Amino acid sequence: MKIRWANDRGVTESCGRGAVRHLLFQRRKLTATSMDPHYFKTISNFFVAGINYKKSDAAVRGQFALSSPQYATLLEKAALQGLNEIFVVSTCNRTEIYGFAHSSRQLVDLLCAETVGDTDTFLASAYIRQGTNAIEHLFEVGAGLDSQILGDYEIVGQLKTAVKFAKELGFVGAFTERLINSVLQASKSIKNNTELSGGTVSVSFAAVQYIRSMIDNPSDKKILLVGVGKIGRNTCKNLVDYLGTRNVTLINRSPEKAEGLAGELRLRARPIEELAAEIAVADVILVATNAATPTILKEHLEGQGQKWIIDLSIPYNVEAAAQALPNVQLVNVDELSRMKDETLRMREGEVPKARSIIAGVMAEFDEWVDMRRHVPLLKDLKVKLNTLYTHPECGLISPACPKVRDTQIQKVLNETAGRIKEQNTGGCQYITALKEFISAKN
Repeated sequence: MKIRWANDRGVTESCGRGAVRHLLFQRRKLTATSMDPHYFKTISNFFVAGINYKKSDAAVRGQFALSSPQYATLLEKAALQGLNEIFVVSTCNRTEIYGFAHSSRQLVDLLCAETVGDTDTFLASAYIRQGTNAIEHLFEVGAGLDSQILGDYEIVGQLKTAVKFAKELGFVGAFTERLINSVLQASKSIKNNTELSGGTVSVSFAAVQYIRSMIDNPSDKKILLVGVGKIGRNTCKNLVDYLGTRNVTLINRSPEKAEGLAGELRLRARPIEELAAEIAVADVILVATNAATPTILKEHLEGQGQKWIIDLSIPYNVEAAAQALPNVQLVNVDELSRMKDETLRMREGEVPKARSIIAGVMAEFDEWVDMRRHVPLLKDLKVKLNTLYTHPECGLISPACPKVRDTQIQKVLNETAGRIKEQNTGGCQYITALKEFISAKN
């Protein structure tokens, strides 16, 4: 993929991600020498600023949608401000920018500068979280707790894509890497150990679930789908994906739509004039038309074999008299919607379990963050231990034995890290480690 941007001379250039990554790296090096070197990567300086479906409609959210080139330019500008650990999640339901910054307004301004929406519009619908609250929000997003449909895990793939893009351009450091891995770990655990994503939450999928629960070996049955509008199209794809069948015939009043979908999914399409003949041979009939009068009539079904009929239409498109036939088993869209509502209630009951899993993984992440405060101390200790090995007065083993040296040094580092974790006394443990190391070698 080629990414375009304006260079320092105002000239528009384009190149691949590798070149952009090199450019951003060079600019970050220059920026580091010209800006305040104060280290601000602490939990209190981690922010998320975003808008989602809860407080903004699709028109507003569309103003802040971010394309890949815009995303790359945003990161370039972040680098010029000394910010180098940022990622943006942009979907139809939300746009969120996460990262370390001196203030949340830095992130908001970066996002709004690259999108068509203005800052005032964004802030009118925005939510801003800081520190642990920002981290917890990301965990809830990744778990499907903040999705428009509770338990929807589609966001997980979108989150992975967003972070992958930022990582390719050098904006994912150790903190973000560990955080995302922890979020994905919690999400997977919730999916495997709760029913937060169980059941069905769309009418088109409910239809497939109904077929699976009512009919033995549904993939062996002849299925007729009448109507390939939005609902019909979604239902058709669910039939193929979840029943594993292509024994599906499509009929639509506009034949080109049925033929197009049939070609895409390798199914069979027939003209509306053959409706009666196709009903006669079908085992399962799904109706998703928007006709003002019934499409499936009593005369189509009378004297035929067993028929399972699912009416997804409003108004109903199966004649009332046909529903009373002894060979007809019918379910309509209202009954399927009740199945969907029951699923949502069940999912809501799983929320406490999901939050408990998140709390456990967050505690592990917090512990890792706390230990990172001692990384400079442990690095310095490693340097000192290597120096002791080479000092002529210490009487330690020869540096000509690097494997032994590295093993012993790592052992000391691990033991020191363990004591710091237990006692939270970094400086004291540094001195203790040096004393013990020297005593053991003399």
